Order: sequence, then C-alpha cells, then structure tokens
Amino acid sequence: MKLQRVLQNASTFREVFDFGGREVAHWFPGHMAKGLRQMKASLRKVDCVIEIHDARISCDVGPNPLFQESLNIRPHLLILNKMDLADSSSQQRILRGLKKDGVRNVLFTSCVQHNDENLKKVVPLVTDMIGSGPRFHREEEWDFCLMVIGVPNVGKSSLINALRRIHLKKGRASKVGGEPGITRAVLNRIQICERPRMYLLDTPGVLPPKIESVETGMKLALCGTILDHLVGEDVMADYLLFTLNRLGQFSYVDKYSLGEPSDDIHDVLKRIAVKLGKTKRVRALTGVGDVTVMMPNYSAAAYDFIRAFRRGELGKVVLD
Repeated sequence: MKLQRVLQNASTFREVFDFGGREVAHWFPGHMAKGLRQMKASLRKVDCVIEIHDARISCDVGPNPLFQESLNIRPHLLILNKMDLADSSSQQRILRGLKKDGVRNVLFTSCVQHNDENLKKVVPLVTDMIGSGPRFHREEEWDFCLMVIGVPNVGKSSLINALRRIHLKKGRASKVGGEPGITRAVLNRIQICERPRMYLLDTPGVLPPKIESVETGMKLALCGTILDHLVGEDVMADYLLFTLNRLGQFSYVDKYSLGEPSDDIHDVLKRIAVKLGKTKRVRALTGVGDVTVMMPNYSAAAYDFIRAFRRGELGKVVLD
C-alpha cells in the first residue's frame, strides 16, 4: 500500500523543470584565466593529459573547448571520479556514449577510497599510452610528465594524493577541499611514482568561459563546481528535488522523516527546517503590535538538503 501511494504521488510530479527565465551563471574569475594560460604554456613539457570529470555529470560536461586541441594531439586519459556517489549501473551507458564520441581510455574511480582498484591502473595505463606514441620533443628525458585538468572540485588534487599514497607510500602533496577554487595556480611537478619515474602537474579547476545550458550549469552547481551563491540555493534545492523524484530516488523521504515523497520544495524545506531545528526569529506586525515569531529557516534547510546530496546521503545518483 505504501509503494502504491508513492507511485500515485510520483505520477503527479513535474516532468519539466521551470528555470523561470534564469540565465547561466558564469564563473570565470581571474585565477581561472591565469591558470589556463599557465596550463597551455606548460603543455610542451607534458607527455599525457589526464582529464577528470565528476561521474554524476560525466555526459553533460565535455572537455573545455579551450583545451580541446591539446587533447587531440596528446595521449588522453579520462577519469570519471566520485563513483562512490554515483549510480554504478550507469557505467556501461556512459561508456557507450563516450565511445561514440571517440573516447577510448576511461577509468571510473573513487579517489577518497583507499581500496579503489582502478586507481592502481592509472600508472600502467598511462605508461602504455605514452610508450606507444611520440614524446613531444622530450625523447632525451626518461621521466614522464603528466597534466591533470578538469572543472573545479572534481578530485584532481585527491587523485594526485591517492597516486602518491599507492606508489610512493607518502602523504598528500596537494591541498584538497570541498569548495571550488582550492588550487589557484599550476604547481611545480609533483612526483607520483618512482618506477617509472612519473610527475604530475596539479592545475586549477577551469570552467568554460561560457556554459551553454542553464540545466548543465545547475548540475555543475549541485556537484559543487560553481559557487552556490552565484546560482541560488533555493533554486538548486528545487532542481535537486525535481531530479530525485524524476529518477525515482526517494531516499530523502527517510532521511528527513517526511513520510512520503513531495514535489513541493517549499513544503519539503519547511519540514526539513522543523526536523533539524533550523528556525529564525522574525518580527511580525499584528493587531496588538510587533511580536517576534519563530519561522522555518528555508535557506538553512536548502543548505542542508544540497550538502546531504553531495555527501551521498540521498542515494547514489547520476544527474545526466
């Protein structure tokens, strides 16, 4: 009976999200432009480019068009990271789509998990890729130099630290964080392996100067790639609710003790705020004068809802 009620409710949910005429949020600050110039200048020293995407939005966000030419002429490994947060049943569908686009070398990883077997495949695969092609005017050098690229907050620095842990038994050499923009410049070469001797350039996350689709921008924002305030946590929370319902992913109901799924973000945030005790004092004018009342803090509830998704607490999801 409960499942039947859920299905009945879901049948009335929105099929299309209304973005209300919003424009795409552009986030291409000065450090990104500077970082991109540094990256392009460093390419002459690079034998292979490792591109990292968030596996939850792997099909929606393609290579930065400003870097496409470099990907075409150098060995290129695509890593789809954060698989611990993504629906693993989507892997074959994603691979088929990438194969149609001509992308052959792909690994799914979870850099935060110490026992991820795919991380151990990175160095052998890259070694094989470089060995089968030219060294780009570096034939006299025996060490390998790689560059890792990607949009902000997809795990570039985490990959470097994980590879150092696996091959050098050393701690992290690159700063990581949960907000976009931690790495601000192309760093010096960081060694990740001794045999073969391999170095990797950490780079700042760089978004395309123009994001073509509002929906793509929303997915980027939900995954922490664009600063929340540039998009608005209220609309991000609403789009997240719409997406979870569309995918039939109702874990949020149990997490916040809602009883049943809902398509009304105002109602969901109100109940989240009450459950978590997130309220604020508001002065209201009544017939007896000004009084202070406690109201749900919708912004705080939206903040918690979005971060629960980013931590994987609302289920494993692919947003594509």
